[in-house]
Amino acid sequence: MTSLRRLGSSDLEVFPLALGGNVFGWTADRADSFAVLDAYTAAGGNFVDTADAYSAWAPGNGGGVSETVIGEWLTARGNRADVLIATKVGAHPSYKGLSPANVKAAAEESLRRLQTDHIDLYYTHYDDPSVPVEEILGALDELVRSGKVRAIAASNISPERLQESLDASDREGLVRYVALQAQYSLVSRDTYEGPLQDVASRGGLAAVPYYGLASGFLTGKYRAGAEVDSPRAGAAGKHLASERGQRVLTALEEVARERGAELATVALAWLASRPTVAVPLASARTPSQLPALLSVADFTLTDTDLTKLTRASE
Repeated sequence: MTSLRRLGSSDLEVFPLALGGNVFGWTADRADSFAVLDAYTAAGGNFVDTADAYSAWAPGNGGGVSETVIGEWLTARGNRADVLIATKVGAHPSYKGLSPANVKAAAEESLRRLQTDHIDLYYTHYDDPSVPVEEILGALDELVRSGKVRAIAASNISPERLQESLDASDREGLVRYVALQAQYSLVSRDTYEGPLQDVASRGGLAAVPYYGLASGFLTGKYRAGAEVDSPRAGAAGKHLASERGQRVLTALEEVARERGAELATVALAWLASRPTVAVPLASARTPSQLPALLSVADFTLTDTDLTKLTRASE
């Protein structure tokens, strides 16, 4: 049985792959979303990540759709106690920013859509520099004390504001961030490595990186001259034009061939090996995309593999 991993200083024990819910109600309809969630949990997965804003960027989607789909699935399956739900606040079109009133109101809406009485991990989706960290943490602290949230985390935040937040929690006796989401992959290392990673390391935070597969580029399906039917094709395709992208793809192919693994598995395994990273995060539109992602739970790269991939990504 795959071992669960404790998330930072919290009591949350998570599967080695977090399932991204950004596609639910967007590129995956309700039936496909249910099928993906069923397959993920059947394989032992227990950590589903969403946000109240998903998928407000899509035409006709006002946000909250992913949470609604997940809530309907939880109720239909009756498995709320077996699944840890992470969601986020601050980017929903109707609940932008991190003022205390907004944080608390948005949390109530997320609870309603998720059809649950508590959120296991609640992220600030984007930092809001207009609000003092003490006020943000004060609102989150109230949610934790009331039992509506179990643990809190941050996403898309500067090293300086993250450190300020941790210091404020310690000084004021407020709830403390236990995890951090930042963009991080073989083709996007400077978005996390450096000062932000240093703060996370000193603070004992567990990193749960997003875009770990670089919008699908690191699965190997995007090639020069190939057309891929995906809303992410543009974001993934830009890596094809970079020298680093080509180096990384070549190294991934070599390691995958030698180890008899999928490129996505190798890319996520590299991410999982990095300092402070607790578990990588990835999404799937259909159950057929899941095996390569789930394999990271029991797949370990050799020192030689890691060196090859790390050098290619520099």
